[in-house]
Amino acid sequence: MLLWAVIPCKTASFSVTYGRNTSWIFFCEEDTRIQVAKLLETLRRFDKSKEWFLGKALYDEESTIIHHYAFAENPTVFKFPDFAAGWALSIPLVNKLAKKLKSEPLKSDFTIDLKHEIALYIWQKGEGPHLTPVPEFCTDDVNSYKTDDCATTFSNFLPLCGEPVNKEDVFVAVKTCRKFHGDRIPVVKQTWEREAALIEYYSDYADISIPTIDLGIPNTERGHCGKTFAILERFLNHTSPRIPWLVVVDDDTLISIFRLRKLLSCYDPNEPVFLGERYGYGLGTGGYSYITGGGGMVFSRTAVQKLLASKCRCYSMDAPDDMVLGMCFSGLGIPITHSPLFHQARPMDYPKDYLSHQIPVSFHKHWNIDPVKVYFTWLAPNTEESHNEKKVGYNREDL
Repeated sequence: MLLWAVIPCKTASFSVTYGRNTSWIFFCEEDTRIQVAKLLETLRRFDKSKEWFLGKALYDEESTIIHHYAFAENPTVFKFPDFAAGWALSIPLVNKLAKKLKSEPLKSDFTIDLKHEIALYIWQKGEGPHLTPVPEFCTDDVNSYKTDDCATTFSNFLPLCGEPVNKEDVFVAVKTCRKFHGDRIPVVKQTWEREAALIEYYSDYADISIPTIDLGIPNTERGHCGKTFAILERFLNHTSPRIPWLVVVDDDTLISIFRLRKLLSCYDPNEPVFLGERYGYGLGTGGYSYITGGGGMVFSRTAVQKLLASKCRCYSMDAPDDMVLGMCFSGLGIPITHSPLFHQARPMDYPKDYLSHQIPVSFHKHWNIDPVKVYFTWLAPNTEESHNEKKVGYNREDL
């Protein structure tokens, strides 16, 4: 996987180490497959003495929150690379970026979508190169008929490292509050609740019709640190110690517990695992990574034990829980585990080409969408995944 802070951490060292004897730096993900001869043939089409930024182009069809509504008037004009297809920088551009970083460190506090932010940094408001689309950088599966001319392909599958973990090994905690009991909780019950064997709803009000559990933590309008830490305490002290996994989601998270169980087969719950979609805060100046809460936060019991055994806690009840957790785990030396299959936003907030080679685990937010339709289109187990579930057909193009 590409290093999270690749620009500040590696560009300068690439320039020093490889600047004299290398023409290109090529980045890819762990599941990217490369035809080396074809890649070299493709790169030879470009003048290596010039500044080149090459990749498979993605773009936003409409401005989106995850890109801070950049290019709001016409977001399609700005292209950024699909990391799964691989992307390349010519050495003259690497050297230029290394020099720029010495005099002008990264300014953004938050790292949300690295591929978009890298493209913005390279573009430099028009002073640097745009991304040049390269058709040979592909994300089609290696066995696809479309890959004859591809230098790269991508393994499009859900990771499975053995048998999926048992339903009874995953405890799901849903954060909610009284004002959302009537509209958000029914969506959970219509969609993914049936996939969870162990699920509890935590609120500021005990409602026996759901049922919800009042944790005694008042609802806050900003962060929910107090509520989340109360959930962690409850999981550790009031559930069976034989349950190895905890998933904490919002009441407007749409998630596939079925797929998550497959993904968790690749992780050891005896290790301190903290899994989800990774964001960053102050990474250019010694900050930390964190799992963004909306897409779902997955904890091994071991991780919860180590966290609560430490003295790291909320600095206020309404602090952002996901950021505080990231800060705590960073202080404990426990790494954040990123999976691009978790999503903090809605399907429409991501480029269609980006989602086309994913089997997503989660999305977030009900705003301006039909969440039930989104679930059955993107997340519900299909007939290939489960013989016991019926897939409701919708067209992804509509979402």
